[in-house]
Amino acid sequence: MQCANASALGFDFSFAFQPIVRASTREVISYEALARGLQGEPFAHVYQNVTAENLYRFDQACRVKAIKLAAELGMKETLSINFSPNAVYRPELCIRTTLAAAEEYNFPLDRISFEVTEGEEVQEKSHLVNIIREYQSMGFTTAIDDFGAGYSGLNLLAEFQPDYIKIDRNLIDGVDQNPARQAIIEGIMLTCSKLSIGVLAEGVERHEEYVWLRQHGVDLFQGYYFARPGFQCLPSVARELFDI
Repeated sequence: MQCANASALGFDFSFAFQPIVRASTREVISYEALARGLQGEPFAHVYQNVTAENLYRFDQACRVKAIKLAAELGMKETLSINFSPNAVYRPELCIRTTLAAAEEYNFPLDRISFEVTEGEEVQEKSHLVNIIREYQSMGFTTAIDDFGAGYSGLNLLAEFQPDYIKIDRNLIDGVDQNPARQAIIEGIMLTCSKLSIGVLAEGVERHEEYVWLRQHGVDLFQGYYFARPGFQCLPSVARELFDI
């Protein structure tokens, strides 16, 4: 796994993990791996070192480090890993590092999910479609992160259907008081229902936001309301937070 050797990057990093919860069962079902500096510095601190030349190596190193740390922490839930489609030149080849890491650290493949950020511009949309379909054929769960924040919006769903979409925080913010955001989210829910795509509300920070979303059919949540990312640890979620 030489391409995943983080030391060759010239900088190092670690991860924080933020829980993703299912309200109907009041349980943590997944943790999203979020790159952080070695002292817990935010992602921007890490990403300032990433260039077009080392993007592929960084993407591969992220996968390996996230799987290794998740295994060391004894994670039993799904591990959600962000990836850059611009760093994947051929999905069937680039996935080999992930497969090798999962085997080395004894982390089950069926507990790995891949998220792509809608806001990242992809020069060839067909390339992203190919990546998602290839990952799905291998049994990985896939998701579009920050849905509603990017340049393509619902057009992405016309090209391929991920397992989940994560509604962007900007649409969630104050949704309990904003009829326009309510209408948009209701439209997203209807579309995803017809396409058999799960919906997750991310960036939930207030109880009132959670209640409105829960009452309108959202079952999967992520955000500070439930737990902040835990640096090199797996935060728990208090069951009373699920009360509406």
